[in-house]
Amino acid sequence: MTHHFRQTRRVQFAETDLAGIVHFSNFYRYMEEAEHAFYRSLGYSVHDMPGDAPGSAVGWPRVHASADFRKPLRFEEEFEVELLIAEIRAKTISYVARFWKEDGELAATGKMVVVCVSFDSGEKRMRAVPIPAAMREKIAEAPAELLAAPVSPAS
Repeated sequence: MTHHFRQTRRVQFAETDLAGIVHFSNFYRYMEEAEHAFYRSLGYSVHDMPGDAPGSAVGWPRVHASADFRKPLRFEEEFEVELLIAEIRAKTISYVARFWKEDGELAATGKMVVVCVSFDSGEKRMRAVPIPAAMREKIAEAPAELLAAPVSPAS
């Protein structure tokens, strides 16, 4: 079972403001990008992820997202997104994201809560459903000490 995922990427020009610094809104995109890569690492796609019922699929809309910013990321800079599972409930997953600069400094932190849903085509609405058993068996909550004290991946 896994509770941790890392992804390295480079700041693109279109992600920056006139000062060449990443616009704050992109940190939310980076968290989502890391989450999707995490699902792929488990053998899933965020689109049409299989549910427990035959022929069913689930999705993962956000019910919370937040970020705190410490150091700027700049155009062409490589950085690492660290995604940790903070909590797993019956129908939700809470993530903590950390954004590490190349020199090991913490650029930002984020939190995101997603809810597992299925789409009822008859009623044309989403409803919360339990996290599929096959996925639940592949994930775990990160140890408390890993969540509490960010340690640079360069350490």
